[in-house]
Amino acid sequence: MAFNLAFLSSILIILSAFSPVITALSSNYYDKSCPNVEQIVSNAVKKAAANDRTVPAALLRMHFHDCFIRGCDASVLLNSKGSNQAEKDGPPNISLHAFYVIDNAKKQVEASCPGVVSCADILALAARDAVVQSGGPNWDVPKGRKDGRTSKATETRQLPAPTFNISQLQQSFSQRGLSLNDLVALSGGHTLGFSHCSSFQNRIHNFNATHDVDPSLQPSFAASLKNTCPINNRPKNAGATMDPSSTTFDNTYFKLILQGKSLFSSDQALLSLPKTKNLVTKFATSKEAFLDAFVNSMIKMSSITGGQEVRKDCRIVN
Repeated sequence: MAFNLAFLSSILIILSAFSPVITALSSNYYDKSCPNVEQIVSNAVKKAAANDRTVPAALLRMHFHDCFIRGCDASVLLNSKGSNQAEKDGPPNISLHAFYVIDNAKKQVEASCPGVVSCADILALAARDAVVQSGGPNWDVPKGRKDGRTSKATETRQLPAPTFNISQLQQSFSQRGLSLNDLVALSGGHTLGFSHCSSFQNRIHNFNATHDVDPSLQPSFAASLKNTCPINNRPKNAGATMDPSSTTFDNTYFKLILQGKSLFSSDQALLSLPKTKNLVTKFATSKEAFLDAFVNSMIKMSSITGGQEVRKDCRIVN
């Protein structure tokens, strides 16, 4: 990895509109207070991924969805309570899963170092480990996040949607201190996982007044998607893998965009601007360039902070 380790120790904490708290993160935050935390989390992810190959994609997505609402404060892990619907029950998050992996890691961390490690840090570490387990890059995760006490399903409307165009994507990312480079690099996380039909049906049925199917879709690929996701009598969990190597972290996603074989409108939108199109081409050509950019953008995104406490149980506030 050709990225600067000094970047880690002198990392700038990015403030979003949703995270007014400044928290100093550091790579060695738990070196004395909980020196085994990274190994504990890594083992929990490894064990879960061995039993369920969808776990890495789920953990990476969970971390993204956490960081984009109120910063990386583990608010996505909180359960709904009473009349309050939590983030995990918001429409974009209904399909999130593998929360048990974080619960298991937290239980083991608490046994080793009670009251020390935040759920937000465990989720950030688990997302990194998910990428590593999928054959992707490793990196030092800055630590020291705190857990939030607020989680509202209504705020999940702030998440970037698979139907977004480039201006909507740019606005969503810039509000969180993230650049167009970060947008393209982090979109590469779509190399892992599965999508239900609902996330791309806008491209294959009634696309616009002129075309039933998005003309930017490669025709035979569009036909296969229409076959998988008919407009009527659709199987309950029908969908498609994000790319053919959906459990391997690689740069196939970018190659598919250039071939008209990406699933989401938001994927295809990356070709809308010269700068983002050039980055797609660069990452499609060079896996190393993508991995370097992804690591730097993950560190940047996961340093958007919020939160006030270290939860004892990741699903409920103290």
